[in-house]
Amino acid sequence: MDTKVVSRGFAGSLPVDSVQALASKNLKNIPSRYIRPEVEFVVSIDESQQIPVIDMSKLDHDDGQKKLHQACKDWGFFQLINHGIADELIEKMKIDTQEFFKLPLEEKMAYAQLPNEIEGYGQTLVRSADQKLDWNDMLFLFPLPVPLRNMRFWPINPPSFRLRFISFAKNLGTDPKMLSSFFEDGAQSIRMNYYPPCAEASKVFGASPHSDATGLTLLLQVNEVEGLQIKKDEKWLPVKPIPGALIVNIGDIIEIMSNGEYKSIEHGVVVNQEKERMSMAAFQSPKVGIEIGPLADLVRKNKAQYKTVT
Repeated sequence: MDTKVVSRGFAGSLPVDSVQALASKNLKNIPSRYIRPEVEFVVSIDESQQIPVIDMSKLDHDDGQKKLHQACKDWGFFQLINHGIADELIEKMKIDTQEFFKLPLEEKMAYAQLPNEIEGYGQTLVRSADQKLDWNDMLFLFPLPVPLRNMRFWPINPPSFRLRFISFAKNLGTDPKMLSSFFEDGAQSIRMNYYPPCAEASKVFGASPHSDATGLTLLLQVNEVEGLQIKKDEKWLPVKPIPGALIVNIGDIIEIMSNGEYKSIEHGVVVNQEKERMSMAAFQSPKVGIEIGPLADLVRKNKAQYKTVT
């Protein structure tokens, strides 16, 4: 029986041309719509400046909890190891992501975003015909809750795609001890990112600097090409993914609920001049419409730094 798809309540996007198809033309000069004069990533060369590593198997101990607290407070980003998701499942999903972006453009376009919808194959938050664009394509899906899931946008090729990504969605729940009541029946979205090589890589953004309007984001590096950078102490630092780890970052919602104790950090993506980069992000959000504000326990002694919003 088909499940009725309910309203998602998320902003949509106008359709744009595929960046992957544009990159295949090997243009020496890319269209001006992608040129970003404000690209000024200053990369720290201090190798000690790397985001913390959190071992999920040690979070039952005080020392592990302290490290997690400090990572969320001081960095807003960390790499999560021993997370319990089977290596075999992760590797198969990486392959499925790569195989999807290898499909002919015509086949990928069967899953193209509809006007004013965010779900599907395309780009995020394109609002006008003259808006500057990021150098990437994406496939955006809502695995959970089930009423948000629209199978129209779920690829049938590769054949294993649908089964594996629904399974992954079930495994990527947030820690039940972390504000779990606000995330019960919450929304999970998954975004698969493809960043083509670019002849003018130093003039474009793979993803413009932003913070995530979610609770938590979990990022999986699909291939070996780096590109994620975070802003800390007014410097842009490259993130070097640990094989098999998930990169986790605090979103705006957790910053609000923690009354600013935990930070939602600005981050972005640069692209490679010669190599493609792929990643997959899972965004954990509360139920649409629920009121979000600083937790009561945190504002009994300290003034609320954020308003309560839906």
